[in-house]
Amino acid sequence: MQTSHKIILGNSQQMSELADGSVHLMVTSPPYPMIEMWDSVFAKTEPKIAELWQKLGADDGEETVTQIYDAMHDCLAKVWQETYRVLADGGLACINIGDATRRVNGKFQLFPNHSRITEISEKIGFTTLPYILWKKPTTKPKYKGKGAFLGSGFLPPNAYVTLDCEFILIFRKGKLRKFQAKDKQRYESAFTKAQRDEWFSQIWEIKGTRQTATELERRTAAYPEEIAERLIKMFSIKGDIVLDPFLGSGTTTKVAMQNSRSSIGYEMDENLLPTITKKINNGSLGTISNLGIIKR
Repeated sequence: MQTSHKIILGNSQQMSELADGSVHLMVTSPPYPMIEMWDSVFAKTEPKIAELWQKLGADDGEETVTQIYDAMHDCLAKVWQETYRVLADGGLACINIGDATRRVNGKFQLFPNHSRITEISEKIGFTTLPYILWKKPTTKPKYKGKGAFLGSGFLPPNAYVTLDCEFILIFRKGKLRKFQAKDKQRYESAFTKAQRDEWFSQIWEIKGTRQTATELERRTAAYPEEIAERLIKMFSIKGDIVLDPFLGSGTTTKVAMQNSRSSIGYEMDENLLPTITKKINNGSLGTISNLGIIKR
């Protein structure tokens, strides 16, 4: 099946290139609020966040921490709002997000990103569907190369539970998608019973992407191809258009190509373009005939 693919180098808070109701599925893993390696990404997107971090260094106020957290989610909310606009009726949005634990001003706390995104998405108009817990065996904290947990060793009560799961949140716009009887592309997109039984269970145990040396590589390799492939096969049919507003290294585009879906990906960092094109060309920096690149 002939498909087409676009990479748009720009901010997905405004997806002016896309018409209302033109996308069937969104699959993404955004920057995680209050995870330190994404601080600079949020600050670049919204200068107010950088100002708040500077203010925090001066006043050490809990109110400022809340303002930073709110501002980060406000940045993401603009993308979720645009996603709602461009999704077709019955289209689905799948968001891979992790909660954050962080010590700020000497206070250790949880920042529940998944619940904040759910709250915002419902206010936008999405219907919340059952989510998936992605159990990542590679995320347990390490101390001198050995497994450890946060807190006070073996003494209660001041230890903390380790975050070893991330959330794949699933939202629907409007009512169920409708199809013609015996729709050919829908039937050609059917999954097997074994796939259904595994994919539609709530806990997925999938090895996380290898933690590479540089911060940029860690930020842009948020989820493995297997997760993108499952979601695309579960919630779209061949010929559909899949959107990723935080494309990173190009995982969603690559998987969409491999599964006869068209795709549109947004990425702010133009420096990632060689990484994206290399990934979708199976290691080659050659040109794919059905790939268009738009620089704003």
